[in-house]
Amino acid sequence: MHEQIKIDTEYITLGQCVKLLNFLESGGMVKAYIQDIGAVVNGEREHRRGRKLYPEDVLEIDEIGSFIILKEE
Repeated sequence: MHEQIKIDTEYITLGQCVKLLNFLESGGMVKAYIQDIGAVVNGEREHRRGRKLYPEDVLEIDEIGSFIILKEE
């Protein structure tokens, strides 16, 4: 089962989403993490911080688990 990330905008960028999860201490660490390790978005490895995540997208981060993006009602 995926944990939920609720957004109230049309999309959230991968960098913003990883920062929102609060498992890295700074924006610089988020940038380096995404460039070096990346995350899996809808089954594909992604290294672009600006990658837009829309509702129903699935984000997987090796160290902490998987998440589904949902639109806040």
